[in-house]
Amino acid sequence: MTAALGRLALGAALLAVPVAARPQDAPTLTVFAASDLIFAFRELVPRFERTYGTRLTLVLGSTGNLARQIEHGAPADVFFAADEGFIDRLLAQGALVAATRALYAQGRLVLATSRQHGPKLPDLHALLHPGIRRVAIANPAHAPYGRAAEEALRRVGVWEAVRPKLVYADTIRHALQYIQSGAAEAGLVALSIAGVPEVDWTPVDPTLHPPLNQAVAVVRGSARPELGVAFIQFVNGAEGRVVMKRYGFLLPGEF
Repeated sequence: MTAALGRLALGAALLAVPVAARPQDAPTLTVFAASDLIFAFRELVPRFERTYGTRLTLVLGSTGNLARQIEHGAPADVFFAADEGFIDRLLAQGALVAATRALYAQGRLVLATSRQHGPKLPDLHALLHPGIRRVAIANPAHAPYGRAAEEALRRVGVWEAVRPKLVYADTIRHALQYIQSGAAEAGLVALSIAGVPEVDWTPVDPTLHPPLNQAVAVVRGSARPELGVAFIQFVNGAEGRVVMKRYGFLLPGEF
């Protein structure tokens, strides 16, 4: 462990004692996070706030867009990306604290079908069916799950045929909302958000796209880096791992 990480880890350890801070006095933390974390973090954030006597502001979006905001000085304290490549690029630019970089999950892509449409689709070739008129994916230009979706469709040889049907969403969460509402009959989304009543899903072979290794780091210039480390450790700790596993993520040590 480097001296810098040691100091941060010590600060996190000190913060691990619950405090009875009044709401107006509670330390605050702003976390930028990929939208595939929406359901898992809805559970984890309140638990962290209770344990650490803090207030956490969660800003969800596509990884590429969030990374661009951090590049331009957005006031984030921690960045949870859906693709470790974005973390590494920001590290190379000096925008993140290298000693705090950690993997926290590997995501999974699924083929989702609107229950309004009918039975779930068995595989990506089923997207060629004329009854599938719209297919939702996150925009590959800035969303890791969108890039994975495009790669999977290309590898099975249906990209060009499916391309005219594609509806591009700003985030993977928005892609799911298209399917939930029936605005798209099907789509490719994250397993971590696919467990909703309006949708059935089939796993996509993970060898059809590069692994969605997800990483996190504290943003350089954060006023509370020790609190940022504490939240990273909380997500990667015993309580966090249980929740992340339940939402379908593979965890560090499993990939």
